[in-house]
Amino acid sequence: MQLVVGRIGRAHGIKGEVTVEVRTDEPELRLGPGAVLATDPAGAGPLTIESGRVHSGRLLLRFSGVADRTAAEALRNTLLIAEVDPEETPEDPDEYYDHQLMDLDVVTADGTPVGRVTEIAHLPSQDLFIVERPDGSEVMVPFVAEIVTEIDLDAQRAVIDPPRGLLDAGEAEVAGSREEPAAEREAGEA
Repeated sequence: MQLVVGRIGRAHGIKGEVTVEVRTDEPELRLGPGAVLATDPAGAGPLTIESGRVHSGRLLLRFSGVADRTAAEALRNTLLIAEVDPEETPEDPDEYYDHQLMDLDVVTADGTPVGRVTEIAHLPSQDLFIVERPDGSEVMVPFVAEIVTEIDLDAQRAVIDPPRGLLDAGEAEVAGSREEPAAEREAGEA
């Protein structure tokens, strides 16, 4: 099975290094020297990692055959894809690979069906389940322990405890309003 483990960013310096947006919880395993990665677009690879280092909090990689800034810049936005055994699971029991979460049925704690996970969005602050509802609409569910309370891979199910308004925008509460409530305005005028 193939998993996206990174995306190449811009060139760094003049000797062929590139910045990499890491998309794996195991970069030392997937993005170490000697790793051979497929690419998307396929014509850019396969790429063999020659060396890697962290600089100012960003992963920098150098690939065999990519010797200058021009060649490095040509790889920008290329996805890096690792071949992974489909039976392999992360060491931490509370971590999951995207392929394990895809197509899970999503239900609320009381068993009410919500939909099916069609995509996992990896944002800087948190991951989101993109859930397709039975009517074809989509809802984004933050993949945090307070909301996604259980993942049962055997039952192919994710149980959620959504806050008010997450599943039905009509129930959403506005957190901060600049307008003073009418009752308080009238009390102040009296």
